[in-house]
Amino acid sequence: MWIFGYGSLIWKVDFPYEEKVAGYICGYSRRFWQGSEDHRGVPGKPGRVATLVPSENPREKVWGVAYKIADAHCVAVKDHLDYREKGGYDRKEILFHPHDVKREPIKLTLYIGSENNPYFLGPAPLEDMALQIFHSVGPSGHNKEYILNLAQALRDIAPEAEDKHVFALEQEILRLEKNHEPNIPLSRTS
Repeated sequence: MWIFGYGSLIWKVDFPYEEKVAGYICGYSRRFWQGSEDHRGVPGKPGRVATLVPSENPREKVWGVAYKIADAHCVAVKDHLDYREKGGYDRKEILFHPHDVKREPIKLTLYIGSENNPYFLGPAPLEDMALQIFHSVGPSGHNKEYILNLAQALRDIAPEAEDKHVFALEQEILRLEKNHEPNIPLSRTS
């Protein structure tokens, strides 16, 4: 079994695997349109985490990491990920293209938060998403750490990969961090 990580699974792997391969899938865009009340936010104040949405460009690439799971661990890892991704994510199979072009494409499983799940937040202006992310905290930590870790992980696995959405959110988070005075709450109107 192979699993594709395109969000926190790139940098926060909490299951055993035999092999790790950088690469991409096609036909999707990575977007921070999925609400998280169980990891990066709380009920009533969700954070924003990555999901995939169909792209208008069938050649658009989403870079990430494929993990090969040993047969002996498949059931346990699937159960673990089903629980970890319980906040609106469904499993889907897709073709993965390794960064190393000498390797054959791999059929694998990924988790997608589709727009008809109850936690799907959908698009919003970049500044609004960044503010929500900047202020959100949940059991897995500050939501802004998710963006900053993901942006760095993408640069590490594929320096040539371009993800305008992630990198624009990263820059806005860094701007908010630089300009934020700890005792003054941030809002769009201040």
